[in-house]
Amino acid sequence: MYAILIAILAGAATGAALAATGNASVPWSVVWGLAAFVAAFAAVGWIVRRRVTRVMNAMQEDMLAGQELLKRRIVQWQNSPRGDPRRVQAAFEKDQAALVDRALEATKALEPFRGWVPFFGRQIATTRMQLLYQLKRFKEVDALLPQCLVLDPLSAAMKLARQYSNGAPVEEIEKTYRKARLRLRYNQSAFLSSVMAWIYVKRDRLDEAHRLLDQACKDNNTEQEPGASLVRNRDALANNRVKQFTNAAFADQWYALFLEEPKVRYERRAPTRFGRFG
Repeated sequence: MYAILIAILAGAATGAALAATGNASVPWSVVWGLAAFVAAFAAVGWIVRRRVTRVMNAMQEDMLAGQELLKRRIVQWQNSPRGDPRRVQAAFEKDQAALVDRALEATKALEPFRGWVPFFGRQIATTRMQLLYQLKRFKEVDALLPQCLVLDPLSAAMKLARQYSNGAPVEEIEKTYRKARLRLRYNQSAFLSSVMAWIYVKRDRLDEAHRLLDQACKDNNTEQEPGASLVRNRDALANNRVKQFTNAAFADQWYALFLEEPKVRYERRAPTRFGRFG
C-alpha cells in the first residue's frame, strides 16, 4: 500500500533525523517517528479519499441524472401510451442497460487509487459486480464474487441468488447467509431473510424456511411493508399454503435479482368514438 509506505518513510526519516542531530533522545525520537507516521498516513488518506469521493460522486450524479430522465420518459408514456407495450418496455430496458454500461465504464477511473486505499480493489470489484448483475452478465459476476466485499444486504442477496442459480448446496448458501446476517442490525435483515427463505422453499425445505421467517419476524419491524410480508409468508408456510409465498412486497429490490419475473398484465385501452386507441 502506497500510503503505508509513504507513512513508514516519513516516520523513519523523522525519527532518524531527530536521533542523528541530537535534538531528541532515542525514546523520544521513536515517539516522534510514530507521530510522523500517523500524521503522514492520515494526510495521504485524506487526499486520496477526497479524490475517490470526487470520482464516485460524478458516477452517482451521472447515474441519477440518467435514471431521472428515464423515469420521466416512462411516466410520459404511462400518461399517454403509444405503440406496443412490450416493445416500449424493451426500449426502456435497453436505455437502462446503456446507463449501467456507462457507469461500468466509469469505474475505470477508480483504478489509479487501487494501491492507495486498503481493500479498495475489492470495493471496485463489488461495484462492478453489482453493475454487471444488472446487465445479467452472470459469468462475469460469478468471476468477481470471490473478490468482493459482501458487507451490505444487496451484495449478500446477489451472492445468495448466484449460489442458488449455480446449484450450490444449501449448506454453502446457508454459510453465506449467516455470515452476512451477523453484520445486520434490527430491521435490516427482512430482504436478505426473505431471499434465503425463498431458496429454502424452492429446495423443498419448508421447515427451515418457516423457522427462518419466524426469527426474521422478531428481528424486523413487521407493522408495515415490506416487513409485513415476513408474517404473511411465515403464516402461509405454517398453514401449508406454499403457493401463497411471495417476495413481491420488496418490488424492484426482489425482481432485480432475476430469480422471478414480475407479473405484468398488459391491457389495451378502450377505443375512442373515432375508433382510435389512446
